[in-house]
Amino acid sequence: MRWIERLFLLIAVFFIAGCGENFGRLPFPTPAQHDLVVLIHPGQLTYTTDENGNPGGLEYDLIQTFAQELGVGVKYLVAEADTLEAQIAGTRYHLAAGWLSPGADPGIENTPPIFQTRDILIQHEATLPLTGPEQLSGASVHVMAGSRQAETLRKLASKIPDIKVVEFNGADVLSLLEQLGNRRIEYVALDESLEDLANQHVPNLRSSLALSDNQPVVWTLGRHPNAELKARLETFVERVQHDGTLARLEDRYLGHVRRLEQADIVKFLGAVETTLPKFRKYFQAAQVLTGIDWRLTAAVAYHESQWDPNATSYTNVRGIMMLTEETADRLQVGNRLDPSESILAGARYINLLKDQLPDDSEEPDRTWLALAAYNIGPGHFGAARSLARQLKADPNAWYEMKRVLPKLSQPKIAQQLKIGKARGGEAVILVENIRSYYDILLRNAPPFGPTPKTAESLKRLVQEVEERRKSYARRMAAAKAIGEPDDDTDNRPPRLPTIEASASN
Repeated sequence: MRWIERLFLLIAVFFIAGCGENFGRLPFPTPAQHDLVVLIHPGQLTYTTDENGNPGGLEYDLIQTFAQELGVGVKYLVAEADTLEAQIAGTRYHLAAGWLSPGADPGIENTPPIFQTRDILIQHEATLPLTGPEQLSGASVHVMAGSRQAETLRKLASKIPDIKVVEFNGADVLSLLEQLGNRRIEYVALDESLEDLANQHVPNLRSSLALSDNQPVVWTLGRHPNAELKARLETFVERVQHDGTLARLEDRYLGHVRRLEQADIVKFLGAVETTLPKFRKYFQAAQVLTGIDWRLTAAVAYHESQWDPNATSYTNVRGIMMLTEETADRLQVGNRLDPSESILAGARYINLLKDQLPDDSEEPDRTWLALAAYNIGPGHFGAARSLARQLKADPNAWYEMKRVLPKLSQPKIAQQLKIGKARGGEAVILVENIRSYYDILLRNAPPFGPTPKTAESLKRLVQEVEERRKSYARRMAAAKAIGEPDDDTDNRPPRLPTIEASASN
């Protein structure tokens, strides 16, 4: 009998050896049985959640795209900095993401490079720029805990004496950069991909030194990954780099952050402190009326008028939301110079423009497209959508429409579409700037969360403005019926509604 036991033992050894590459591994994700399990490390470009808990991020969107291609759901395992390395060494995931570069362990397999990046040093603009890493001797450099930059600095510390590497376990890298902007710390090591985003939120910073050569950003597959999954991922990475998918996602998260100049950001941050409080209740009342985030309406108003309720253009576009006479008449605005009327009307107009877009136009593109129409008018914007179809571009994708809109200024195109020329390039600039202002407000102004007393007061404010609008509409209808000219209501003093309590949080 012993020879039979030895035979079974030998068979078991060969079976384990033959299956070793899948031993302990998760099964291939399938629509009916298994989700794609993703080990993910939160980061500004990887995985974040908004104020309502909704996930987002460049890598998150890319993973969702891959899962849709497989027809499977995704289960995310969030890995913190202190556990990421140990979890990557395990087997209970299909892929790991976190703006990762290949590690030192050659047994850990990865996808082909998805992006290329490098580590840089960020410092306050008032400090002398460094010309070489050796000047960091004796300095303290802060990094996000568990990041690639931390490893880069540890390698530098082995060559340069007295570098103090301080790993930050705070909420996000922007919190760390804000400390640098306030000169509470000396230096921050940062992924170069985040430099423009950093400058958008903390404009008094600059980069002065590259800390590493270019390195690939990959998804880690662990040891002995499923061969079919690995092949599908390799094909997917190659495809998205060539069919525009990756470029569209990069544009969604980073395409707008290079527009504003440092002076623009400094001026806006100052206005957030000094001017915005005067009008916050009206923007929040507009959210009560329309559901649009008050900070988005505020961003539109800032770009339009710098929050000046008396702003007037040479074309007689007026008020804090810079409404045309035609739009004001359509929205039954009695006084464009009244900030309460203008702001509520502007928010309603944005919603009207969004409603005119087809159902397959998805957010956030739907909002950016509506704002372009806000700038050039729905007629010219409809012509731009027609032109996009002629050019085989997607009229529901902001990434593609931002390339089509500038063509409206070309006489041949305008003649072809039987419309007058339009400054479509200005519409693109408007939308991209508004996106930046909105991002800054999301970080610097709290969401709408009033007390019950303030909420009731805001409702009364909305009712008062709406009743005034309806009264104006009745007067205009009566005047038209008897052939009287319209009143020049924009020239009367604004009738500002009262509010019992501040609408701030």
